[in-house]
This record gives sequence, C-alpha cells and structure tokens, in this order.
Amino acid sequence: MTDGRVTHGTDGTGATAVERPRTAPTAPTAPTAPTAQGPGPAAPDPDGRGRTHAAPVRVPLPDASGPRDATTRLTAHGCWYPSADPTGAHTAFICDRGGVPQLWAGPVDGGEVRLLDSEPDPVREVSWSPDGRWIAYTTSPGGGEHSRVLCVRPDGSDRHILAGAEPGTSAYLGCWAHDGSAVAVTVAVPAAPPASPDATGEAPAEPGGYAGRLPAGWSGRDGDAVLLGAAPLTGPAPAPALPVPSAVTASGEARHGRTAAAAGFGDGLSAYLIDPDGVSAPVLLAAETDAATLRVCDLSRDGGLALLRRGPRGRREAVVLRTGDLVTTYTVPVADGDVWIGRFSPRADTLWLRSDAHREFAALIAVPLDRRGRPTGWSVAAEREGSDLELLAFAHDGRTAVLAWNVRGASEVEVLDTHPSGPAGAAVGPPRPVPLPHEVVTRIADAGTGRLVLALSGSQRRPGVWWLPEGVGLVRTPWSSRDRDAVPPGRPPVRPVPLRPTARDGLPLHGWYYRAPGRGPGEPAPCVIHLHGGPEEQERPVFNPLYHEILGRGIDVFAPDVRGSSGHGRSFVDADLGRGRFAALDDVADCAAHAVLAGPADPSRLAVMGRSYGGYLTFASLVRHPELFRTGVAVCGMSDFATFFEGTEPWIAQSAAHKYGHPERDRELLRSLSPMSRIDALRVPVLAVHGEHDTNVPPRESEQFVRAARERGRTAELLTLRDEGHEFLRADNRRLFRRAAADWLERHLTA
Repeated sequence: MTDGRVTHGTDGTGATAVERPRTAPTAPTAPTAPTAQGPGPAAPDPDGRGRTHAAPVRVPLPDASGPRDATTRLTAHGCWYPSADPTGAHTAFICDRGGVPQLWAGPVDGGEVRLLDSEPDPVREVSWSPDGRWIAYTTSPGGGEHSRVLCVRPDGSDRHILAGAEPGTSAYLGCWAHDGSAVAVTVAVPAAPPASPDATGEAPAEPGGYAGRLPAGWSGRDGDAVLLGAAPLTGPAPAPALPVPSAVTASGEARHGRTAAAAGFGDGLSAYLIDPDGVSAPVLLAAETDAATLRVCDLSRDGGLALLRRGPRGRREAVVLRTGDLVTTYTVPVADGDVWIGRFSPRADTLWLRSDAHREFAALIAVPLDRRGRPTGWSVAAEREGSDLELLAFAHDGRTAVLAWNVRGASEVEVLDTHPSGPAGAAVGPPRPVPLPHEVVTRIADAGTGRLVLALSGSQRRPGVWWLPEGVGLVRTPWSSRDRDAVPPGRPPVRPVPLRPTARDGLPLHGWYYRAPGRGPGEPAPCVIHLHGGPEEQERPVFNPLYHEILGRGIDVFAPDVRGSSGHGRSFVDADLGRGRFAALDDVADCAAHAVLAGPADPSRLAVMGRSYGGYLTFASLVRHPELFRTGVAVCGMSDFATFFEGTEPWIAQSAAHKYGHPERDRELLRSLSPMSRIDALRVPVLAVHGEHDTNVPPRESEQFVRAARERGRTAELLTLRDEGHEFLRADNRRLFRRAAADWLERHLTA
C-alpha cells in the first residue's frame, strides 16, 4: 500500500531555464506558473483545476561535517538505493548499519564510509547532483509516511530542508536539472482534512457500521475509471492528439480504452524546481488537485521539456510537458513499479519509456519527438515474451540504456546502445548481458563513463551495492554486508524452490517454498502461508530476515503470488478487480492446499500471515476459511474497507477505489469483502501488528478487529510498534516484530 509521489524549461526567447550553472531557473513565461518564496496564501488556479500552494521554504539544519560513524553498528546490515557522483568514484547510499536507514557516502572501492545525517528519521531516496555539489534525499520524520526532501554537501555541511517542513505537507524527490542547478520536488497538501473524532475518540459512523464521512468529492462520481484527465497539469489546453498505433496512446485516451475521469479526491500536488543554494526562488512547474501521484522523472538537456509521471496505481501516465508555455504535448500509459519511467535522448528527439500500454508485459518504447515535443511515431525497441521490463536506466551520455527484466521473479540485466534513426522510431544495438551474483536487482545508477552501480539482493545474502567498472565484472563494495553475516552462525541460509499452484478456476499461480533446515524431504512440517502487500507487489527470491526467523523455529514458509500480483502480466494484475477479489481469497486456500500436496506442509498445522494487503488477506482468510488455518498474523492490514477509506491517505484512497471498489457506488461489495463483516466466523487465535504512525493503513484497522475478536471470546493480541509507520524501519522494532511473530507461530503450530 505504499507509493512514492515525486517530479525542469525554456522561456519564450528560446533560452533554457535550467542550463545556467549555480542559479536556479527563471519562471516559465506563462500566467499559471507563479513563483513564491516563503510561506504565503494559496493562489487560485486560473483554469479552475485547483489551487496552487505556496512554495516550500528552505530550513537550515546543523551540519554533519567530517567523518562520522553510527553509535551502534550492526554487523549484518543492508545497503541499497545508491547514487554516484559524476566521476563514479564515490557513492551515496542508504544503509541500516546504525539501526535505522540513514544516508551514507564513500568510495566504491574503499572501506571508509561516513554518515551524512545522524538523525533517526529513516531515509527513503537518494540522488547525487550531476555537478557533484549536492546530495538530495528524502526522510520520514518519526518513521511515519509523510516525507521531507533535504540537501547536504558531500562533506556533510550545509544540511537543510528543501521542502516538506510545513505542517501537514509531504515532499517527494524528483530529478535534477542536467547541470545540477535545480532539483525537482513535489509538495503534497491533503485536499481534505481527516475526520473529526467524537467524544469517544471514534470517527462518526452510520447505522450498520459503515463510515458516515466519506472523502470529499465522492458523491455522484463514477468509480470505474480513476485516471487523471489528459488535460494539462497547468496552463493552456494541450495540443491536438496525434494518431498513433494502439500500443501507445496519445493525449486524450486512457489505458485499455477506458475513459479518463476526474479524480474523486486526493492530495493537492505542486511540482517545483528548487535551487539547492537558495539563491533563486522556487519555480512552479505543474500543479494538480485531487491527484494520486506526480513526479518529475526527467528534463531535456536544454530544459525545454519535462517528463512527468502521474495517476493512481494501475493507471499510471507519462506526461511530456513543454516548460516554456506549460503545454502538455503527449500522454501515454506506463507501467507500475519503479517510478523512474523513462528519459529523453540527449537532443530530446526521442523519448524512451518503460510502458505496458495495451500490452501484457512492459517493454522499452521509443517515441520520436518533433521540435515542439510532439510525438511523430513509436516503436518497440526491446521486449521479452512473458517478462516485464522492470528497471530502465541510462548512462551519463544518455545513449546507453541499462535494462533489468523480471524473469519469473529473478532479474536479468542487459546493456543496449541506443541510436535514434529517422522518424519511424529508434534502433538499438545488440544486448550485452551483465551476469549477476544475486537473484534480484533493485536499482541501477550511472557511475561515470562506462561504469554502473547496482543495488542487489538475493535469497541468501543481505542487500548490497555492487559496482561495474568498464570492462570488468561486478565487484561488491567493501562496506556492504558479508555473505556469512546474513543469518546467525551455524544456520545456513535457505534457498527457496518455485511452486506453481493452480487456482480452482484454472488460473496458474506462482510462489516460493522455503523448507525449514533439518527436515527430511517427505516429513510433514508446520507451514505458514505468507502473503505480500500491494496487491501489485510480487514475491521475489530476496533475503527476508522474517522468513529465516520462522524457519529457525522448524516452520516452513510458502510465499505465493495470488491474483493481483505483478510480474505475471497485466491480465493477472487485473484479475482481482471488483468481485474478482473473492477469487483472490480463494487463491489463498488453494495455495495452502498445494503446499500440503507439494510442500509437504502438515494440513493440521497451517497458519496464514501477511503485511499491508497481505494483512487484509490474512484477516479475510481467517473468517472465510475458518477451519483451514490454526492461527494468523496480520501486519498493517485492512479489516473494514469503510473505515480504511475514511482514514487512509487521500492519494491511496484514490488508487484503492480502482482496486477494491468505490466507497459509495460499490458499498455492498466492499461490505461483503470486509473481514469485519464476517468476524463471527473467526475460530482461531490471531496476532495483529501495526506501526503507530501508519497513515496508509491506520492502526484502527487492527484495533477494531482485535477488539471484536475478544468480544466474541477469541484469543487476539495487538502489537503496536513505536515510531514506525507502514514500513518497519528501525532495527530494534524489526527484531521485536520478527521474534514476536515467530514466537506466536511456534506456540500455535508446534505445541
């Protein structure tokens, strides 16, 4: 249930808005692009689409200069989300060796790294500026879901907040201008305030337990399509749609032929270009009201075009915005997953996109652009049958593409030379594979001429950062965790085996089975069915400390992809929409049956567990299949769609309406899908776990299920983790959660 929301121009004379070194760009010459410095009143949006919020304020912070280290160092740690300096010799990255994800930096070939921000707020994204002068990053104050964008010098000095310091706002990191003079940031301001609790602390409810306060703007709206319209984000009307083949749609068309509709509600999002030196005022690029997401993914090198990603999950769009007059020249559906959807070629005559528009699997699409940023054709530059293009990155020269393909849950990486050639599209050279030491790559970043840095993870190794020198194989950075530190001494890590269940309606399913060490091949074992979140996430063969904690108690783990998961094609993702969710609930039971037949799991000692959407599936499975499981552990799960829509973040509610149903029009469907509506069927003990600052799925969802279970005489406990949000990021809390969950499962499955 998580998603990042984040987001540069020529003026009317043809001068670039982002090419001048050491100064932020001037505002585009359009009446709808005001600038602001400091707090101030919101300005009306002239075209009636919403309101423009005051620009973010720069807030200086104490320096963290000089070499620093964590007070407490974890031997077994993870390193991820690398971003290299222009030379490729140094990398900034996220590491939890101090017990919480923090910002670190150091040489790729040396062991000395330094902590650049010693605050306890978890770090989520990192981006080193193209000129090497700044490192931008996002943090989550208090461990919650709201975020800030900060900047710091590579030596730890001049640390300051760029955006997100204002109460009630969040800020999300976009791309840098190619000269490093400005960074794109999206500021989110909730469009509707949260419900006011009554004297009992509970939000008002109508008879029957359904929420009385629905999000603003829902009344009378159609919940079938929640695409943001293809109209411009700000400014004048878009150019007329150009005829293009069905694989890539132009402005005005929605994915799979659905009509774009105004969003029901969401955050007010404003994308700015911000000068990290604080010399120039922020420049407004785009604004949306009732928006799900908005991120600036790339700027052309002359500053004339911006590539933005917007829309709710399952209905993402790429938008090409002409920054001089703020006209939208092109809109096309793109794939979910990684937010960095594409890039302009060095001359901005080709747009490269990772798109699954009218396709089962995402591919590399090349869209030639004219001098005004309008498409003149399209072509599929690279595709694989049955595999998604999962990550797309480009080398510093902008002509070398790095592609990561999702092949049955594992990653395959290849490098392509891109050569624009005429109006029909673009040609690419033969792919050059990059052998991987781990199963999955989670990020690819340019590291200077001919070099890359990659974040990798595997089933038997903790996440680490590797670098690829020119003409040499991948080399692990010295500061990444050693393989032997992945699990406690004396216990070898477990490599999962793939299983392929079949649902009762014939749909092929997928999953990974982890066998507890020390058990014979045919010996029945207690087994927990672990369900991932999303629903569009995918179970991958990556290192999961929770699984190894459970395996160490002699309990097997089967982690399936039920319908709605990603990685198996668009039809599989959409198979759980609406009433299809009942089939997804049956998938859980079918996977449990398959684990018994092929595991081999002991049918009398089965448990179900999951987090986020998987937590919802856990609650729902316990009340829909009450005799199947002996116990369950639900982590940050929804228990009632009415209260979930009432309490969640607006942008999540907007996306969730497409996935689950409209809270007004599909009221009865949502009621029947809600675990709380069948709480009387609960027969077994349940443990609920939640972060106290979770605003994606508020803690109330666990609290009300546990309270209702206890009122019916069932064993139910709630573990609330302090200073955590929807993701558990602090080492002490993660250990507490793992041990509490494993203790619970061991108590109820092995006694």
